Amino acid sequence: MITSHQNGGPGYVTEDPMGPVNGTEGPGSGAKLQQRERAVDVPPGDRVVGTVSSMVQGSRSSAQMERMQQYQEELRRKREEDANKGKHEIHLNASLRLKKLAQNPAKTGIDNPTFEALQVGGEGPGRVLEDLLEALRRVQSCLVDTQSQADVALVLGMLHKEDFQSAFTIHSAVTQQMQPRCSPPLPLTSQAQGLCLEVQYILQSTQHKEGVELSNLLTTPHLQALIQAHDRVAEQELEPDPEESVIQYMGETVKLVRLEKAGDMPLGATVRNEMDSVVVSRVVKGGTAERSGLLAEGDEILQINGVPVRGKNVNEVHDLLTEMHGTLTFLLIPSSQKKTPPHRETVMHVRAYFNYDPSDDPYVPCRELGLSFRKGDILHIISQDDPNWWQAYREGDEDNQPLAGLVPGKSFQQQREAMKKTIVDRNPDSPGKGITIYTAHKPQPLYLPLSRPDYSADDILTYDEMALYHQPASRKRPIALIGPPNSGQDELRRRLLSIQPDRFASAVPHTTRSPRIHEKNGREYHFVNRLAFETDDAAGKFIESGEYDRNLYGTSSDSVRQVINSGRICLLCLHTKSLRVLWSSNLKPYVIFIAPPSQERLRTLLAKDGKNPKPEELKELMEKAWEMEQAYGHLFDTAIVNSEPETAFHELLRLIDKLDTEPQWVPSSWLC
Repeated sequence: MITSHQNGGPGYVTEDPMGPVNGTEGPGSGAKLQQRERAVDVPPGDRVVGTVSSMVQGSRSSAQMERMQQYQEELRRKREEDANKGKHEIHLNASLRLKKLAQNPAKTGIDNPTFEALQVGGEGPGRVLEDLLEALRRVQSCLVDTQSQADVALVLGMLHKEDFQSAFTIHSAVTQQMQPRCSPPLPLTSQAQGLCLEVQYILQSTQHKEGVELSNLLTTPHLQALIQAHDRVAEQELEPDPEESVIQYMGETVKLVRLEKAGDMPLGATVRNEMDSVVVSRVVKGGTAERSGLLAEGDEILQINGVPVRGKNVNEVHDLLTEMHGTLTFLLIPSSQKKTPPHRETVMHVRAYFNYDPSDDPYVPCRELGLSFRKGDILHIISQDDPNWWQAYREGDEDNQPLAGLVPGKSFQQQREAMKKTIVDRNPDSPGKGITIYTAHKPQPLYLPLSRPDYSADDILTYDEMALYHQPASRKRPIALIGPPNSGQDELRRRLLSIQPDRFASAVPHTTRSPRIHEKNGREYHFVNRLAFETDDAAGKFIESGEYDRNLYGTSSDSVRQVINSGRICLLCLHTKSLRVLWSSNLKPYVIFIAPPSQERLRTLLAKDGKNPKPEELKELMEKAWEMEQAYGHLFDTAIVNSEPETAFHELLRLIDKLDTEPQWVPSSWLC
């Protein structure tokens, strides 16, 4: 796919990716910028080309077109006669494969120029020669002087000679072969054998003459062998190797590059206007241009299939390339810039901590190439050559997404988010002086108070580098259940402990209170004095701690590690503020957010436990859950909506079991 780099016209376009971010205008000003790049061989609004365009048809003579029209008219009359007589016994809709095939756009073959040249009255060299002879005869009849008539007669005599006509035919054939040719037509299906069997099944009970004849034809060994050969060829992707050559053009050294635009594989390049020049601006990973290695950033395109493009704006280049298929020949002036090494050659996997929709981003260079994603999605970053716009695939979409998509780079996203915060913080009319946050769960904004007008890059969450981790059988990851009060996380933990005590265990907490008669040190609690507790707390040994009835309580990382070393799964119910400590430890926790259901459903569940909360208490609980998700959602591995306790319990078990069978994405810093 070739896309265009534009900003309102064919003039020079600045490569400043920030746009008004560096100026006085910002995202909150309401100014909408035009995208600087535009997709050419991707339909507007589509991320990836999904259908194969019809091949460019060769030129047809008027006689051929007339014969085709006559044949189509005969077929139409035949169908009308059969319909009137009620003789249709074959229903194509009886086969789903036939019905699907009938929905494909019709494709035609390619005229053979050699045979076309030999047709009488065709558009080949014979026809051209006849037209020339006829024109010379008309000129001769109009001439009055003897010398001119003699000259025309001499030319006519030369044109009638057999040697000249043979030489003219050879010249025309060679010229025709040197012109850009279309690639072979793509197959409509690679399952002709299965289609043949379905048609035979439909024709079993037919008494129609044509149906019986077709059934006999389909069962002949020769036709079956032909269909089998067709399927074997159709399964292969026939694509000629790209070519490159260096030639002289109007005193300049240029490259001649041939690429094949075949199937649904886009070319994968973007262009921009620099004065009256069309220059390659970006080569997108996964496209034909990137795989060939023949197009480079900074190359100026002079011609495409012999059509000059210098002086054309990007929209005209778009219209030109939309109609071109098969072999594309580019005449290029190579870039004089030295190619810089890629920013990062290896693939980097990141988890996104924000939602992104390119259709709402005024700064995305090419909206058709923009890759949308949701908070929590895993992105495979395959190119950081442009630090402001990375090229990436979404996890699980590599097979369905031939071209990489554009996503904001980490530093670029941090800059504009910091700018948004600063604008809102300096605007006295902003409610609550906070940053507007949008999520998939609530379309309305939430204004979170900001403590200071200056923000560091580390304060803004964008991406976190991830790696796949498969937990060892002897070291299970601790399970942390997070949720607001009355969301059911404590009940789920207790149920797991009671049903499978050999598999699950709780960490033994620390306390400064005195042990009771039935309590044993190290079993119910680790009993320590206040000084030792405060010393360990100051050293960061506690995941969470607090004071109750003038006694200190806390859960240490060593207690969690003791459960892990025993081969069991440690179950934790923590406050959200403890997540950062747990996350930064080397325990590799798996965090599950237990979300409450709707207010009405929650009221019903609490009523079964003898609780009758007030409406304002339910509303406060729902708001608390949402605030927890907003502030700490980037630390959650997954979430369970506890609308039905039995269903939620089995879903929790399924997620825990999956840790033994499937690798999980974890921060790459955990594996260092």
